[in-house]
Amino acid sequence: MKNREIYIDQQLFLKEIEIEDAEVIFNIINSERDYLGEWLPFIELTNDVTFTQNFIDDYLNTDRLNVTFSIIYENKIIGIVGLKDTDLDNKKTEIGYWLSEKFQHRGIMTQCCKALISYAFNDLNLNRIQIKVATDNSKSWKIPKRLGFVSEGTERDGELHSRGFVDLLIFSLLKKDYKR
Repeated sequence: MKNREIYIDQQLFLKEIEIEDAEVIFNIINSERDYLGEWLPFIELTNDVTFTQNFIDDYLNTDRLNVTFSIIYENKIIGIVGLKDTDLDNKKTEIGYWLSEKFQHRGIMTQCCKALISYAFNDLNLNRIQIKVATDNSKSWKIPKRLGFVSEGTERDGELHSRGFVDLLIFSLLKKDYKR
């Protein structure tokens, strides 16, 4: 299967993840472990590049219904964004993402999510996209709000971290609302 790419502008695009990305992705995680680990439970499991290689290898050996993209900004990987828990029968999916701290507050993730929303609705013909965000992670829940997602409520104890369960805010966007 040919790797998918989504171009956003001259400096920013999404490239379907490949095994060659593993070392760069691991190095970002390793150098920003405290920052990323506050909200991403897999960070503490990512102790060497092998974990990242296995994640990518597992992904490449699936049907790729769920798609994972490296975020490329000025020709370097700066994060990950993708679709997960895709359900074609019910035409829905969820967006997950993380971005290097050095590239925060530039609108990059909002642009990446916007491109992924277009891909999900227009290319995959899905009807519903959701984003789940820890209730205390205000940086992250500003993204779905900016993009017109509707807050649906809280998934209590929705994600297990080493410090215990974390409540998640659930945001959704429907195709009919996106078209407006």
